[in-house]
Amino acid sequence: MTVVVTTSPGFGKHGRVAQKLTELGWELVRCTDPDLADGGLSQHIDRAEYLVVGLIPVTADTVKGARNLKAVLKHGVGVDNIDIPACSARSLPVCNTPGANADAVAELAVGLMFSLARNIPAAHAALTAGRWERKIGTQLKGKTLGIVGLGNIGRSLAKKAQALGMTVVATDPYADMAFARANAVTVMDLPSLLKTSDYVSLHIFGGPENMALINAETLALMKPNACLLNLARGEVVDLDALYDALRSDTLGGAAIDAYASEPPDTSHPIFTHPRVVFTPHSGADTIEALENVGLMNIADIQTLMHGGVPERVLNKGVYDPTE
Repeated sequence: MTVVVTTSPGFGKHGRVAQKLTELGWELVRCTDPDLADGGLSQHIDRAEYLVVGLIPVTADTVKGARNLKAVLKHGVGVDNIDIPACSARSLPVCNTPGANADAVAELAVGLMFSLARNIPAAHAALTAGRWERKIGTQLKGKTLGIVGLGNIGRSLAKKAQALGMTVVATDPYADMAFARANAVTVMDLPSLLKTSDYVSLHIFGGPENMALINAETLALMKPNACLLNLARGEVVDLDALYDALRSDTLGGAAIDAYASEPPDTSHPIFTHPRVVFTPHSGADTIEALENVGLMNIADIQTLMHGGVPERVLNKGVYDPTE
């Protein structure tokens, strides 16, 4: 029996993915215990043939103890929590699922913009507490959205924002210029984008190269009424600097879906700020997205089992399927 170990809470739980796993007869081992730092992965990694990864790190030590492991697959897109060089050293292919959850994350970004523009969380809290507080908001139509990272999610968000009547600008060193030209997206550098935008939405990978990309210096470039959305990785934003900008009223608001540690330490003062909306890293958490991602993971495992090389392998050339 094929043993698939997962650290992703959403993999194989619902719909067609659960049905497919049942049909295949694979053993699915869940390592998602919130009381354990690795979810319990270290207890089962020696049995794993295929590892489907959520947000728990996969390190050199992880794969060192994985004597039966044949591949590492990300249940999502961002692979900054996977030590790809360590996997390559063990001839382990690493796959992710680009595009599978792009619409889900983009839709949450739109929802967060509406929440900030119309003060929805504060209005809800006031009304359920017995207070009748009608706050004046703003419309998204006519505003400028700056997208940092014009990948699958960024492109999906650009189209949705334009449908709302927003102007879209973007920054990405590898921007799809054909898409940008066809969809009236102006590509510019980060400082120009920050100065121009009413909303800035982050859709980039984490890791050392993007650590604290949004900091006191870059936040100072933004309009005083602008809002920042982080649907990327927590380490991309300096949380202390973000709080200082909000407290000093040099930034209009923020929405945060990703945190440097998850769950986050809510003793940080930003969690009490009235102009911040929080979600629990749930951008990709829709039934449709989870099905798309899970079915991609299963398809790639099947390809590997039959001696093939999935198109979504990130470290091609690390193993020979004929060996």
